[in-house]
Amino acid sequence: MTPIGIVEDNDALRKTVALLLESGNNYRVVLSERSCNKIIEKLADTMPQLLLMDIDMPGINGIDGVKLIKQHYPAIQIIMFTVFEDDEKIFNSLMAGASGYILKKTPGPKILEALQDVKEGGAPMSPAIAQKVIAMFTGSRKASAQQYKLSAREVEILNGLVKGDTYKELAQRLTISVETVRSHLKNVYEKLHVNSKSEAVALALKEKIV
Repeated sequence: MTPIGIVEDNDALRKTVALLLESGNNYRVVLSERSCNKIIEKLADTMPQLLLMDIDMPGINGIDGVKLIKQHYPAIQIIMFTVFEDDEKIFNSLMAGASGYILKKTPGPKILEALQDVKEGGAPMSPAIAQKVIAMFTGSRKASAQQYKLSAREVEILNGLVKGDTYKELAQRLTISVETVRSHLKNVYEKLHVNSKSEAVALALKEKIV
């Protein structure tokens, strides 16, 4: 069972989500907090692999919480879980290191799908969120793949990341191994000067590389 945490200031919703996560045999809720205050100490005691993170919380907000967590525990995958559909918050969440972004109105089964997607290397976003991310960068300056010296295959890999493909899905579609996908991604990260999948996706959209 995958250890997971929930950071959400609505007590009733937090309990409801915990029940959803523990309704099957895939997740064990090891952390349930109503704010990011003292989150680093809490994580040290529980060490979840995944986190569902609200944005608007008392004290340290969710975006700053992601930055803080990634500084101390970069391996923890964080999905923003919020009512907001604000373009700036979407971009800031991705740049802070969030692995995905879903709305609280998302049906339970879709939340579970998003978590599974993250575990498999994907970057889930609600359809409405994906549309807003794309729309946010409409009109931003054009930057060609040649500017970053990306190969045609690396552009294909990056395009797949933007679409939310998992490493396995990319490997199957491009008829290559998962390890080859990882190798291409390492090169993409180095050429774009980013350190994570979420940063690569945000930059690709901002610079209109794909």
